[in-house]
Amino acid sequence: MMKSLISRFFQNKKKEKVVEVRIIPHFEHNISRDNISENAVKVLYRLKKSGYQAYLVGGGVRDLLLGREPKDFDIATDAHPEDVKRAFRNCRLIGRRFRLAHVHFGQEIIEVATFRSMQGAVKTGDRQTENGMLVRDNVYGTIEEDALRRDFTINALYYSIEDFSVIDYADGLNDLEEGVLRLLGDPETRFREDPVRMLRAVRFAAKLGFNIDPLCEEQLSEIGDLLQSVPAARLFEEVLKLFISGVALRSFEKLRHYGLFGELFPDTEECLAHEEHAFPITFVVHGMKNTDTRIREGKSVTPAFLFAVLLWEPVRLFANELRARGEPLLSSMQQAGNEVLMEQLQHVSIPKRFSLPMREIWNLQHRFEQRLGKRPHRLLAHPKFRAAYDFLCLRAESGETDIELAEWWTRFQEVSGEARDAMANSFKGTGNGKKCRRRRRKPRTRPIDSN
Repeated sequence: MMKSLISRFFQNKKKEKVVEVRIIPHFEHNISRDNISENAVKVLYRLKKSGYQAYLVGGGVRDLLLGREPKDFDIATDAHPEDVKRAFRNCRLIGRRFRLAHVHFGQEIIEVATFRSMQGAVKTGDRQTENGMLVRDNVYGTIEEDALRRDFTINALYYSIEDFSVIDYADGLNDLEEGVLRLLGDPETRFREDPVRMLRAVRFAAKLGFNIDPLCEEQLSEIGDLLQSVPAARLFEEVLKLFISGVALRSFEKLRHYGLFGELFPDTEECLAHEEHAFPITFVVHGMKNTDTRIREGKSVTPAFLFAVLLWEPVRLFANELRARGEPLLSSMQQAGNEVLMEQLQHVSIPKRFSLPMREIWNLQHRFEQRLGKRPHRLLAHPKFRAAYDFLCLRAESGETDIELAEWWTRFQEVSGEARDAMANSFKGTGNGKKCRRRRRKPRTRPIDSN
């Protein structure tokens, strides 16, 4: 009898952990086809007409339920990638470990993924690399298996084009209502499968204003070093998603809170951990605020400027050390920029199309001090002047440089003609940016030969 009671107790415990599939009919949720991309609807209907299952899935469903405008629309189907390619002439297949179909409609790309299964991992076992990251084989499966392969419960929601219902396989709707970000499965195992999920957790929490589940939080602080095993090129893309989505400041603060920022930018984190003249270094904070403001106002944000902000502190401090050793100003900045960049590329890659203008922004900073004669006119005509000027304003806001310098350059752009010349000539005799003029030598005259 005692054995029967014990077995019944554990069976009840297991049943409590099982989440039943929940189907929400169209009249009980707020998703409307009018808010879904026309191209995504086309893909859904064509796959359905071809005899396949097709669902809108992931962040698109999540954002629609929250009343947000989705950034993109992803589709899950039982059609294999080759089947999708046959159905759409404008389809391209990508990926090696797991094939994806990208259906192109001009600038918009609808990503179509085949249902994934966990069976490959069960049959062959988990393969663990030397750095502790788990790698599993991707095998096609059913929609139920696909839901369990997703990372967070709020991303395991499917919208059916057949009856316009929402299918919830992981109690994601409840987590949406409670504002909780929860991983499907054991957090440590899921993070080891893909350490980038740690950055995704921070990004979703910052973007949605959600709280991270305590079990996930514990792992974020303990195994953050797994990010070192992720290719630097992939981390570049993740950094852009973190900081160019309108919540850069919140993402930055959460990354530092969980000790993940130092895994991405170790030199910058070391600088931020110290104070200068009894004040914390706030330049990066001002840069993140500026980025969020520009995105809210519909202005562009270039990755070159973003990375210039993120790496400026180690560059500036190293350049000051070189100058103290007697190195010239420009040479110090160039050498510091090169060395900091080379170290950073081991963690997060920065393509040359961004690293070159980034270094130009740094190298132009000392030229703002030179306001005499034609020098400010030449700087104003430089192709990277505007980015370098915005960078100067950030430095002034954070107290790193004199606010008067930024105000002078603001006025210099507003005036023109004689007024601009007068501003430049007003520094004559101050020694600021004064040119070194060579003394003209008198021409030598040969002595006249008396003979």
